[in-house]
Amino acid sequence: MPTAALRKDDVAPEPERFPIPAGVHAETVLSVEHHTDRLFSFSITRPQSFRFRSGEFVMIGLPNAAKPVFRAYSIASPAWDDAIEFYSIKVPDGPLTQHLQRIQPGDTVLMRQKATGTLVLDALSPARRLYMIATGTGIAPFASLLRDPETYEKFDEVVLTNTCRDVAELAYGDGLVESLAEDPLIGTFAAGRVRYVASTTREASPRTGRITTLIESGALFDTLGTAPFDPATDRVMICGSIDMIRDVRALVEAAGLTEGSNSAPGDFVVERAFVG
Repeated sequence: MPTAALRKDDVAPEPERFPIPAGVHAETVLSVEHHTDRLFSFSITRPQSFRFRSGEFVMIGLPNAAKPVFRAYSIASPAWDDAIEFYSIKVPDGPLTQHLQRIQPGDTVLMRQKATGTLVLDALSPARRLYMIATGTGIAPFASLLRDPETYEKFDEVVLTNTCRDVAELAYGDGLVESLAEDPLIGTFAAGRVRYVASTTREASPRTGRITTLIESGALFDTLGTAPFDPATDRVMICGSIDMIRDVRALVEAAGLTEGSNSAPGDFVVERAFVG
Protein backbone atom coordinates (compact mmCIF):
# COMPACT_ATOMS: atom_id res chain seq x y z
CA MET A 1 0.00 0.00 0.00
CA PRO A 2 1.51 3.36 -0.93
CA THR A 3 2.41 5.62 1.98
CA ALA A 4 0.43 8.83 2.23
CA ALA A 5 2.46 11.93 1.66
CA LEU A 6 3.32 13.78 4.89
CA ARG A 7 1.74 17.20 4.91
CA LYS A 8 3.62 20.20 6.22
CA ASP A 9 1.02 20.72 8.94
CA ASP A 10 1.67 17.21 10.31
CA VAL A 11 5.31 17.94 11.20
CA ALA A 12 6.05 19.16 14.72
CA PRO A 13 7.83 22.50 14.53
CA GLU A 14 11.50 22.56 15.44
CA PRO A 15 12.15 24.36 18.75
CA GLU A 16 13.59 27.78 18.14
CA ARG A 17 17.34 27.78 18.56
CA PHE A 18 19.11 30.78 20.04
CA PRO A 19 22.85 31.44 19.94
CA ILE A 20 24.77 30.88 23.18
CA PRO A 21 25.83 34.28 24.59
CA ALA A 22 29.53 35.03 24.84
CA GLY A 23 31.15 34.17 28.17
CA VAL A 24 28.59 31.44 28.91
CA HIS A 25 28.86 27.66 29.27
CA ALA A 26 26.06 25.51 27.82
CA GLU A 27 25.82 22.49 30.16
CA THR A 28 23.68 19.36 30.19
CA VAL A 29 21.20 18.55 32.97
CA LEU A 30 22.24 15.29 34.66
CA SER A 31 19.51 14.88 37.27
CA VAL A 32 16.43 16.60 38.69
CA GLU A 33 14.70 15.92 42.02
CA HIS A 34 11.47 17.57 43.13
CA HIS A 35 11.43 17.65 46.93
CA THR A 36 8.09 19.44 47.39
CA ASP A 37 5.72 21.45 45.21
CA ARG A 38 7.89 24.48 46.02
CA LEU A 39 11.44 23.11 46.05
CA PHE A 40 13.65 21.13 43.69
CA SER A 41 17.32 20.41 43.08
CA PHE A 42 19.20 19.57 39.92
CA SER A 43 22.73 18.91 38.72
CA ILE A 44 24.50 19.78 35.49
CA THR A 45 27.77 18.85 33.85
CA ARG A 46 30.82 20.82 34.95
CA PRO A 47 33.07 22.49 32.38
CA GLN A 48 36.70 21.44 32.74
CA SER A 49 37.76 25.08 32.97
CA PHE A 50 35.21 26.08 35.65
CA ARG A 51 36.73 26.83 39.06
CA PHE A 52 34.97 27.97 42.21
CA ARG A 53 35.35 27.99 45.97
CA SER A 54 32.82 26.07 48.05
CA GLY A 55 30.08 28.51 49.10
CA GLU A 56 30.19 30.71 46.00
CA PHE A 57 27.36 31.41 43.56
CA VAL A 58 27.13 31.66 39.79
CA MET A 59 24.66 33.14 37.30
CA ILE A 60 22.56 30.58 35.43
CA GLY A 61 19.83 30.78 32.79
CA LEU A 62 18.11 28.87 30.00
CA PRO A 63 18.61 29.00 26.21
CA ASN A 64 14.96 29.96 25.67
CA ALA A 65 15.34 33.53 24.40
CA ALA A 66 17.63 35.70 22.32
CA LYS A 67 18.49 37.50 25.59
CA PRO A 68 18.11 34.82 28.28
CA VAL A 69 17.30 35.70 31.88
CA PHE A 70 20.12 34.95 34.33
CA ARG A 71 19.80 34.69 38.11
CA ALA A 72 22.31 34.09 40.90
CA TYR A 73 22.29 30.56 42.31
CA SER A 74 24.52 29.30 45.11
CA ILE A 75 26.40 26.16 44.11
CA ALA A 76 25.33 23.30 46.38
CA SER A 77 28.08 20.89 45.36
CA PRO A 78 31.61 21.13 46.81
CA ALA A 79 34.51 22.54 44.82
CA TRP A 80 35.95 19.07 44.17
CA ASP A 81 32.80 17.58 42.61
CA ASP A 82 32.62 16.65 38.93
CA ALA A 83 29.04 17.96 38.65
CA ILE A 84 27.43 21.28 39.61
CA GLU A 85 24.38 21.03 41.88
CA PHE A 86 21.76 23.70 42.58
CA TYR A 87 18.80 23.91 44.97
CA SER A 88 15.91 26.11 43.90
CA ILE A 89 12.50 27.39 44.84
CA LYS A 90 9.67 27.21 42.30
CA VAL A 91 8.20 30.61 41.52
CA PRO A 92 5.13 30.21 39.26
CA ASP A 93 5.65 33.54 37.51
CA GLY A 94 9.38 33.93 38.10
CA PRO A 95 11.21 35.12 34.97
CA LEU A 96 13.57 32.14 35.25
CA THR A 97 12.15 29.61 37.70
CA GLN A 98 8.79 29.26 35.94
CA HIS A 99 10.78 27.58 33.15
CA LEU A 100 13.68 26.15 35.16
CA GLN A 101 11.38 24.00 37.32
CA ARG A 102 10.39 22.07 34.16
CA ILE A 103 13.88 20.99 33.10
CA GLN A 104 14.63 17.31 32.60
CA PRO A 105 17.85 15.29 32.22
CA GLY A 106 19.37 16.00 28.84
CA ASP A 107 18.16 19.62 28.70
CA THR A 108 20.59 22.54 28.50
CA VAL A 109 21.28 25.08 31.25
CA LEU A 110 23.42 28.15 30.66
CA MET A 111 26.04 29.11 33.23
CA ARG A 112 28.30 32.14 33.26
CA GLN A 113 32.00 31.43 33.52
CA LYS A 114 32.81 33.20 36.80
CA ALA A 115 31.69 32.25 40.30
CA THR A 116 31.82 34.70 43.19
CA GLY A 117 30.41 35.30 46.67
CA THR A 118 31.18 36.07 50.28
CA LEU A 119 30.12 32.77 51.93
CA VAL A 120 33.62 31.35 51.65
CA LEU A 121 36.08 30.11 54.22
CA ASP A 122 38.65 32.67 53.10
CA ALA A 123 36.44 35.44 54.51
CA LEU A 124 36.51 34.02 58.05
CA SER A 125 39.34 33.84 60.54
CA PRO A 126 39.86 30.44 62.21
CA ALA A 127 37.92 29.61 65.36
CA ARG A 128 36.57 26.66 67.29
CA ARG A 129 32.98 26.62 66.01
CA LEU A 130 31.27 27.59 62.74
CA TYR A 131 27.55 28.36 62.64
CA MET A 132 25.78 28.04 59.28
CA ILE A 133 22.45 29.87 59.60
CA ALA A 134 20.04 29.02 56.76
CA THR A 135 16.43 29.51 55.80
CA GLY A 136 14.79 27.93 52.75
CA THR A 137 17.09 27.49 49.76
CA GLY A 138 19.73 29.48 51.65
CA ILE A 139 21.03 26.09 52.75
CA ALA A 140 22.55 25.53 49.29
CA PRO A 141 26.00 27.09 49.89
CA PHE A 142 26.24 25.21 53.18
CA ALA A 143 25.60 21.96 51.31
CA SER A 144 28.78 22.82 49.44
CA LEU A 145 30.81 23.82 52.49
CA LEU A 146 29.74 20.83 54.61
CA ARG A 147 31.26 18.54 51.96
CA ASP A 148 34.56 20.43 51.74
CA PRO A 149 37.47 19.02 53.80
CA GLU A 150 38.81 22.56 54.37
CA THR A 151 35.81 23.33 56.57
CA TYR A 152 36.98 20.72 59.06
CA GLU A 153 40.57 21.89 58.85
CA LYS A 154 39.56 25.39 60.03
CA PHE A 155 36.86 24.48 62.58
CA ASP A 156 36.49 21.83 65.27
CA GLU A 157 32.70 21.92 65.21
CA VAL A 158 30.08 22.93 62.65
CA VAL A 159 26.49 23.86 63.52
CA LEU A 160 23.96 23.90 60.68
CA THR A 161 20.57 25.49 61.34
CA ASN A 162 17.82 24.98 58.79
CA THR A 163 14.52 26.86 59.17
CA CYS A 164 11.62 26.35 56.73
CA ARG A 165 7.89 26.88 56.74
CA ASP A 166 6.83 23.22 56.72
CA VAL A 167 8.32 19.89 57.77
CA ALA A 168 8.49 18.62 54.18
CA GLU A 169 10.73 21.56 53.25
CA LEU A 170 13.37 20.31 55.69
CA ALA A 171 13.92 17.16 53.60
CA TYR A 172 16.86 18.51 51.59
CA GLY A 173 18.77 19.52 54.72
CA ASP A 174 17.87 16.30 56.53
CA GLY A 175 19.17 14.24 53.63
CA LEU A 176 22.31 16.35 53.36
CA VAL A 177 23.29 15.82 57.00
CA GLU A 178 22.47 12.10 56.88
CA SER A 179 24.66 11.66 53.80
CA LEU A 180 27.78 13.11 55.40
CA ALA A 181 28.63 9.92 57.26
CA GLU A 182 28.64 7.96 53.99
CA ASP A 183 30.62 10.54 52.02
CA PRO A 184 33.87 8.83 50.94
CA LEU A 185 35.88 12.06 51.08
CA ILE A 186 34.70 13.84 54.23
CA GLY A 187 32.86 11.14 56.19
CA THR A 188 35.70 10.67 58.67
CA PHE A 189 36.27 14.43 59.00
CA ALA A 190 32.60 15.19 59.71
CA ALA A 191 31.98 12.32 62.13
CA GLY A 192 30.85 13.71 65.48
CA ARG A 193 31.61 17.29 64.45
CA VAL A 194 28.41 18.41 62.69
CA ARG A 195 25.43 19.54 64.81
CA TYR A 196 22.09 20.01 63.06
CA VAL A 197 19.21 22.13 64.35
CA ALA A 198 16.08 22.14 62.14
CA SER A 199 12.95 24.18 62.84
CA THR A 200 9.69 25.17 61.19
CA THR A 201 7.73 28.41 61.30
CA ARG A 202 4.23 27.34 60.16
CA GLU A 203 3.68 23.62 60.54
CA ALA A 204 4.08 22.07 63.96
CA SER A 205 7.31 20.09 64.42
CA PRO A 206 9.64 19.04 67.24
CA ARG A 207 11.14 22.54 67.10
CA THR A 208 9.17 25.57 65.93
CA GLY A 209 10.06 29.24 65.63
CA ARG A 210 12.11 31.63 63.55
CA ILE A 211 15.85 31.19 63.94
CA THR A 212 16.06 34.77 65.23
CA THR A 213 13.65 33.85 68.04
CA LEU A 214 15.65 30.75 68.88
CA ILE A 215 18.82 32.84 69.09
CA GLU A 216 17.28 35.69 71.09
CA SER A 217 15.57 33.38 73.58
CA GLY A 218 18.69 31.28 74.00
CA ALA A 219 16.82 28.15 72.89
CA LEU A 220 19.37 27.47 70.13
CA PHE A 221 22.27 27.48 72.56
CA ASP A 222 20.33 25.45 75.14
CA THR A 223 19.73 22.80 72.49
CA LEU A 224 23.41 22.71 71.63
CA GLY A 225 24.66 23.03 75.19
CA THR A 226 26.86 25.98 74.23
CA ALA A 227 27.25 29.58 75.32
CA PRO A 228 25.79 32.38 73.13
CA PHE A 229 27.80 33.75 70.20
CA ASP A 230 31.32 34.70 71.27
CA PRO A 231 33.88 36.27 68.91
CA ALA A 232 36.62 34.37 70.73
CA THR A 233 35.24 30.99 69.70
CA ASP A 234 32.50 31.38 67.08
CA ARG A 235 32.18 32.27 63.41
CA VAL A 236 28.85 32.67 61.59
CA MET A 237 27.69 32.36 57.98
CA ILE A 238 24.18 33.61 57.13
CA CYS A 239 22.12 32.86 54.00
CA GLY A 240 18.38 33.04 53.40
CA SER A 241 15.62 35.62 53.26
CA ILE A 242 16.39 39.32 53.37
CA ASP A 243 14.59 39.75 56.70
CA MET A 244 16.42 36.85 58.31
CA ILE A 245 19.81 38.07 57.13
CA ARG A 246 19.11 41.54 58.50
CA ASP A 247 17.90 40.27 61.86
CA VAL A 248 20.60 37.64 62.45
CA ARG A 249 23.27 40.08 61.33
CA ALA A 250 22.09 42.51 64.01
CA LEU A 251 22.20 39.75 66.61
CA VAL A 252 25.75 38.63 65.81
CA GLU A 253 26.97 42.22 65.68
CA ALA A 254 25.38 42.84 69.08
CA ALA A 255 27.38 39.84 70.33
CA GLY A 256 30.59 41.55 69.20
CA LEU A 257 31.26 39.72 65.95
CA THR A 258 32.62 41.74 63.03
CA GLU A 259 31.87 41.16 59.36
CA GLY A 260 34.61 39.61 57.26
CA SER A 261 35.51 39.69 53.58
CA ASN A 262 37.91 38.02 51.17
CA SER A 263 40.45 40.80 51.74
CA ALA A 264 39.88 41.13 55.49
CA PRO A 265 38.71 37.91 57.18
CA GLY A 266 36.41 38.42 60.15
CA ASP A 267 33.86 36.75 62.42
CA PHE A 268 30.77 36.51 60.19
CA VAL A 269 29.68 36.77 56.56
CA VAL A 270 26.33 37.09 54.75
CA GLU A 271 25.16 36.36 51.21
CA ARG A 272 22.59 38.28 49.20
CA ALA A 273 22.30 36.16 46.07
CA PHE A 274 18.65 35.41 45.44
CA VAL A 275 16.70 33.58 42.73
CA GLY A 276 13.38 34.47 41.15
